[in-house]
Amino acid sequence: MILHPDVTTALRGAADAVRSAVGVTVGDRVEAAMTRTLTDTITIDEDGTAFVITGDIPAMWLRDSTTQMLPYLRLARTCPQLAEVLAAVVRRQFRLIEHDPYANAFNRTASGAHYDPADRCEDPLVWEQKYEVDSLAYPVQFAHRLWRATGDARVFDERAHRVFRTVVDQLRAETDHETSDYRFVRDSPLATETLARDGRGTPVAVTGMTWVGFRPSDDSCTFGYNVPENLHAAQALLALADVARSVYGDDRLADDADALRTTITAGVAAHGIVEHDGERVYAYEVDGLGGVLLMDDANMPSLLSLPFDAPDVIDHTVAAATRRLVLGPTNPYWYQGSAAQGIGSAHTEPEHVWPIALCVEGITGTPERRRELLDVLVATDASTGSMHESFHVDDPTSFSRPWFSWADAMFCELALTVVDDVRGGQPASGS
Repeated sequence: MILHPDVTTALRGAADAVRSAVGVTVGDRVEAAMTRTLTDTITIDEDGTAFVITGDIPAMWLRDSTTQMLPYLRLARTCPQLAEVLAAVVRRQFRLIEHDPYANAFNRTASGAHYDPADRCEDPLVWEQKYEVDSLAYPVQFAHRLWRATGDARVFDERAHRVFRTVVDQLRAETDHETSDYRFVRDSPLATETLARDGRGTPVAVTGMTWVGFRPSDDSCTFGYNVPENLHAAQALLALADVARSVYGDDRLADDADALRTTITAGVAAHGIVEHDGERVYAYEVDGLGGVLLMDDANMPSLLSLPFDAPDVIDHTVAAATRRLVLGPTNPYWYQGSAAQGIGSAHTEPEHVWPIALCVEGITGTPERRRELLDVLVATDASTGSMHESFHVDDPTSFSRPWFSWADAMFCELALTVVDDVRGGQPASGS
């Protein structure tokens, strides 16, 4: 994408605010990262929608394409040209959800490209059909935030209205997954790449929560109710109800979203909160049959990211206790080394932490920790100038994915949050 001069000016203004608050090195990286994501990952098509690749994979993930855009929300109110780019991303997301609400990633055209050509889904527009609730929640939440930031409701056209109904209906249908027609089977030696029971997933009881096939890491769930995904969905339903009432005047849709949100949060309270070392904490996954998984993963939404992704639907006391759990050895994916300590993922090699998780730890932590983690992230990029998917806690030159646009975006969000700290809570818009 070719940048409008006003967009370039807005990005430089935000980076200048970082330079002033944190220093030239971080400010330069923020400007480069925010520019690179716009120029190198976004294609504006003839229909006015925007296709967003992850950085090094030629497909558009509904989750990634949202999180990649998060830092730009700060600039949307004062830069209409940038706001229109974000709206173009939302319009494409809604078009793709309408096409297949169970798919997580799509091709730009109906090219027939697939992550694995042997998957049961043969839809030529679908890159991968792993059902991840964040694929629905993030676009809804982002569209709501964009509207609230700009006051422009044009993204909420009739297609968006239909998609909102689809989101509510599908999340509700998956509260009783045994009646669902969705299946995912992949011939792979990795158990995390397929679902048990001929694609149904492991058994679950009806709990009020909505079933999730795959984690935000794209790995299959051990137990079918991923708690951060459910709480994120509840937050998105809160946003959806606001749009339904305020924009569409659709009280029935709003009431249905509110009722489902209440059902989900009650299910989490009853089944997803467990006792650990004398404290009530959120489990990462449960099945309602006694299965409980205590861990956290680096990908968002995570237990660590809940104050950022689902601030209005969580129990903050429980979330604080959960933070202590996941940022320590009880979490099997928390690693500590000479270069860094933080959360990694089953999706990558052991002893590898994720910059995304380090950014989330900072954003949801204290101002002092935010500054510390900015320094860690700059020092562990293996002199590439870009954020990676993961790196080894003792050797940052051992990393996965040379450029991961989602990680770049979260680095920028962390740096801009530090600017907010310096400004006493005022958004780092550069103005």
